[in-house]
Amino acid sequence: MAALIPPLSFRPTQTITLSFPLIYRSSPKSFATKMAFHVTAAAASASTITTRKLPVLLFDIMDTIVRDPFYHDIPAFFGMSMKELLDCKHPTAWIEFEKGLIDEMELERIFFKDGRQFDLEGLKSCVRQGYSYIEGVEELLSTLKDNGYEMHAFTNYPIWYKMIEDKLKISSYLSWTFCSCIMGKRKPDPLFYSEVIKYLDTEPHNCVFIDDRMKNVEAAKEAGIIGLQFKNADLLKQDLSLLGIKFDNKNMKNKFQQTHGL
Repeated sequence: MAALIPPLSFRPTQTITLSFPLIYRSSPKSFATKMAFHVTAAAASASTITTRKLPVLLFDIMDTIVRDPFYHDIPAFFGMSMKELLDCKHPTAWIEFEKGLIDEMELERIFFKDGRQFDLEGLKSCVRQGYSYIEGVEELLSTLKDNGYEMHAFTNYPIWYKMIEDKLKISSYLSWTFCSCIMGKRKPDPLFYSEVIKYLDTEPHNCVFIDDRMKNVEAAKEAGIIGLQFKNADLLKQDLSLLGIKFDNKNMKNKFQQTHGL
């Protein structure tokens, strides 16, 4: 069953018009010259009119778009169960790393409460190998992009997001705009959500936020953003469709036909 979707509260498109003064009344130019200036300036002004397709889509990354290696691969790397790892790792080191408050060297130094050393480069290699698209999500992102939707990452993750990008090229579909390591804040901090809305320069109800963690979705709703909990790609497509988001595959079909000479 798809999640209960709130009533549609955004307009499908938002027109943004930029303008500037066309002529000074005190100008001594002739009427013909003034008219020519008006026409030229009007054409220039028209070229600055852009249409923003709404809603803006905000995606969590880990376990929403990308498989998170933290729960299986990292404990295995250390030869521990998840419980053992949680018991012996520093309680805030990873959070500080995600917020950009410490760098890799400091993470390596304090990761374990007892100060034991480990192979940081080996850990990074293990994590990188664990990154992969969640089934069906890349196709969903591609279709949304083809239909002109503006999409941004809104994620708690450290500088290692660059390893995700290097491997999966997520920027082909969305922008890495709101990463905790860049913003210095983590979900579900309300200030993180308010900064996102301020940056996007739109009303909260013009945004849809997708995250696998319900506490982050609830925080989005508290901020006035439409929130959806991610469970799998098929259910997400249903939820987005109920919001009026289009999944026209015409462009996808054209690309397929061109590729295969049909």
